[in-house]
Amino acid sequence: MASSDLEQLCSYVNEKIGNIKKTLSLRNLGQEPTLKSILNQIEDEIIVVNELLNKFELEIQNQEQTNTSLKELCESLEEDYKDVVHLKENIPSHLPQVNVTQSSVKGPDLDPDGPVKVEESVPIKKTPKEQKSINSIKEMLFITTDEFNGVPAYMKSRLTYCQINDVIKEINKAVVSKYKIVHQPKSSMNSVARNLYHRFINEETKDTKGQYFIVEADIKEFTTLKADKRFHVILNILRHCRRLSEVRGGGLTRYVIT
Repeated sequence: MASSDLEQLCSYVNEKIGNIKKTLSLRNLGQEPTLKSILNQIEDEIIVVNELLNKFELEIQNQEQTNTSLKELCESLEEDYKDVVHLKENIPSHLPQVNVTQSSVKGPDLDPDGPVKVEESVPIKKTPKEQKSINSIKEMLFITTDEFNGVPAYMKSRLTYCQINDVIKEINKAVVSKYKIVHQPKSSMNSVARNLYHRFINEETKDTKGQYFIVEADIKEFTTLKADKRFHVILNILRHCRRLSEVRGGGLTRYVIT
């Protein structure tokens, strides 16, 4: 055996012997009364530190879960914000418009960041009878998104929800314009209104008595709509959604508001 190998073997054996001596000395120290209390205190300290480490570990886990939840909430809020921006930029044209203006007061007291005032139109004074008649005019309700989604695809083709409600808005304009004339006192009618009034009366039948209806001539008279193929497709959808019904007779189709 070479001398180098023998030296390595002696070193290894001496290291093992040293470890055994240290272990025996530590075991003997634990039996001494003066050192036993110190070792017990060290043990208690180790237990306390271990408990603290366990609490720290649980707290870290809770913080990680909270962080994950906050990230998910942030992503959800970003999606909601995008939806709100989209809705703001795509407000259906059939919704009523509100004109918001700054206060007309000029001077140092005007706060540009202060509240704004809503400019309201001044209503035209009408007699109680006229006002009651106008308020009683039945208008067609706008269709809801659920109703639109329930319309068969072959029926609505490429038409959109807003396009259909835009037509409803125009139909309501025609209905209101027509029945304002019907309810207007004859003594206040001009020649144009009187001619329209007589046409309206002649178009009524026993089936439309007490109902609000229009014909294509009213669409042309009071709106910018064209009674074309697209218009009749939308009328078919409105019949499907039970917004109107048809009464035919005398060469006319009467669209009754339901």
